[in-house]
Amino acid sequence: MAIIYDAVLNPSKIDLLASWLPDQPWFPQIGEQRSEPGEQPALEPIGAFRFDDPTGDVGMEVHLLRLEDGTVLQVPLSYRGAPLDGAEPWLAGTMEHSVLGKRWVYDACGDPVFAAALATAILQGGTEAEQFLDKDGTLEPLKRSVSVRGSGTPGTEVPQITTAVPATVGAVTTITAGLLALSLYRIPVANEPGTHGNTLTGTWGGNAPVVLASIP
Repeated sequence: MAIIYDAVLNPSKIDLLASWLPDQPWFPQIGEQRSEPGEQPALEPIGAFRFDDPTGDVGMEVHLLRLEDGTVLQVPLSYRGAPLDGAEPWLAGTMEHSVLGKRWVYDACGDPVFAAALATAILQGGTEAEQFLDKDGTLEPLKRSVSVRGSGTPGTEVPQITTAVPATVGAVTTITAGLLALSLYRIPVANEPGTHGNTLTGTWGGNAPVVLASIP
């Protein structure tokens, strides 16, 4: 269960992403997204989903965004109350949260807590976390904008993950996480059975399932 607070964020998530994304090596067609140097890209939020951290310390949210040319991007973020040691290369920025205070925001591909949650969802056939809005202590269920499901089987053993080292080629980020290598598709790909191994697929807005991540 993911609890979302009725809070003010500074900067907003979309503003932070618009500032950070153009400098990422996997951000597509940078020249076509900016009409002038330094201009931020237009980002249309499609939806997002979350995973649970069993300890409750790390927030994990995967954003689906549409660019002006129609390209759909997948951008996973992790939110922490303190810096993650050794993860400076994957720091997207910081924000002030009116309830939780200062938050360090990371490209979640470099966060071992996210890598563990993603691997568990893929291998054990998991789904996104249920989300609830905390309004003055009352939890109100939130409608899901994106639904995901892993192709694996409940009870499958998941190797322990304590590190996550991402490397990107094109629009695919490979996360080396202990004994596992997870592929996260910055631009979701078609769901072709038998092509990607174990997968996490996602749907939104009535579209056919697409592959968001896989373990070959």
